[in-house]
Amino acid sequence: MKFIKTLVFLLFVSFGVRSVSAQEPRIVEIRQAGSFAKDEAQYPGANILLKKGSTRVHLFHKGALIKSDKSFFYSKKNFFDAAGAVVFTQGDTLRMTSDFLEYDGANGQAKAWGNVFLKQPDMSLETDTLYLDRNENIAYYDTPGTVIDSSSTLKSNRGKYFMNEKKYRFISNVRITNPEYNVTSAQLDYFTESNKAYLYGPTKIIGSDYDIYCERGYYNLDAQRGNFNQNALINYNQKIIEGDSLYFENEREYAAATDDVSITDTINNSIIRGNYAEIFKAKDSAIITRRAYAINLLENDSLYIKADTLIGTGPPEHRILRGYYNVKILKSDIRGKSDSLYLDNQIGKIELHKQPLTKKEDQILSDDEKNARNPVLWFGASQMSGEVIHLLTEPGEKKLDSLQIFGNAFIIEQDSISVDGFNQIAGSELYGDFEEGALKNLDVIKNTMVIYYLYSDTGELIGINKTICSALDIVFFNNEINEISFYVSPDGEVFPEEKIDQNLRKLDGFLWRVDERPDTFEDLFLIENVERKKVPEVSISKE
Repeated sequence: MKFIKTLVFLLFVSFGVRSVSAQEPRIVEIRQAGSFAKDEAQYPGANILLKKGSTRVHLFHKGALIKSDKSFFYSKKNFFDAAGAVVFTQGDTLRMTSDFLEYDGANGQAKAWGNVFLKQPDMSLETDTLYLDRNENIAYYDTPGTVIDSSSTLKSNRGKYFMNEKKYRFISNVRITNPEYNVTSAQLDYFTESNKAYLYGPTKIIGSDYDIYCERGYYNLDAQRGNFNQNALINYNQKIIEGDSLYFENEREYAAATDDVSITDTINNSIIRGNYAEIFKAKDSAIITRRAYAINLLENDSLYIKADTLIGTGPPEHRILRGYYNVKILKSDIRGKSDSLYLDNQIGKIELHKQPLTKKEDQILSDDEKNARNPVLWFGASQMSGEVIHLLTEPGEKKLDSLQIFGNAFIIEQDSISVDGFNQIAGSELYGDFEEGALKNLDVIKNTMVIYYLYSDTGELIGINKTICSALDIVFFNNEINEISFYVSPDGEVFPEEKIDQNLRKLDGFLWRVDERPDTFEDLFLIENVERKKVPEVSISKE
């Protein structure tokens, strides 16, 4: 009789709740239970629902079915505790299992703990304790959790899942493990459908051949493509790329940087900076524009190379740097200017070139106007120019070894006493040697001409030497001409100063270009009255 009364009471409660549920859908509904009991002394106000045999406790509320081995249902509070292999399902889109669960039907909030496992079609979540807000469709956890989708495992100390947006917010010690990359972050918003992540706080992404750091950004986990900001850095193809804003695309093997850009080559001890850069890994190349300049180590000193556009190519062991238009170079003891530049790190060679003349320019420009386009270098008080200039360093060392000038080689040095006087040497070619970073001697050959001011030991002007010869040798001291030796039938003499007309005191092709010399870092970026050209198409190879 006791069992029958209990069963009848259970049915009454069940159907009674069903009846109320039909009128008020917010009330938890008892679908089934193996047995029913009450214990007001220990559990006041609770309906104790237990499993019996294969019949488990089933509670239902607003489309969610909760199965368990035992539940304490407080009908007046519309609240229950469930324990024992708890299963929470909502349609066919969400299934959660746990050891224990508390559910408040009044506000649609639940707490599950003990081996919590939440499963959706595109992902799963494991944690110790999970909170569920059904009204807001939000789940969150404050204990370490693990999310697994089709390709990645995501872990964090805390997290929140926005079901409507299908978005996770992972907080504290966030880690993503994928066969192709790993991510660590302070905070990460992850959209399960699109597999996209928004990054907040210090974040690292480590791929098979790239490392990324940022403090704010966006990353497409499927495509391995994203934008990165705030102290952003990419270590890519043995280059460290920094900038206010970075873009990376792994499939295209491409990266780009904008504003305050820096590309560091740790192997060759060089840095390239500018305000825009593109990096092409497959071609071992980088293009930098907008206030672009490079810094190379030479003679334990910084050699600055500025150009409208800088292009770096080649693998780490054979880097080549090209500069196009308005090229300037600056070192503590060297200044320079040219239309273009070529630097080969492997053989230690810097070439300065001028832009080829068009047919029209070749016809209408004067010789002086043509020579004004020649590359030029300043060593101390000496100005040297020519159609092509080569600076070479010692193999395997960052020390200047030699200087070569081809075509219309011209040396000018303002006389130290005469205000209007200039020592001048012109020839077809020039070859020089360095010693401890300073010019030691120069050889000028072919069609050589000289104008040189001669002084006595007391500093009185003796006269002006004008000589024509096949070759000559110049010895330098402190980067100034100290001694000149003439070879192969020199033809010249010394004239008193008053015997040489002012117009004859300068050789053909004389151009004193000191106003073009960059003496400070900011001088590298002074805008000159030159026509801005389009960067030519460059054939980039791995040679």
